[in-house]
Amino acid sequence: MEFLSFLNDINLTGIVQLALIAMIMLAGPVVIFLLALRGGDL
Repeated sequence: MEFLSFLNDINLTGIVQLALIAMIMLAGPVVIFLLALRGGDL
């Protein structure tokens, strides 16, 4: 039960913000990679 209480102490908004930042950081290279695959002009 100590592990469950540890999970309850974690700030949920902090996790959400980190996840959003990670998705934004990954979105840039993904878009460029897809454009390169399609042979589009960057």
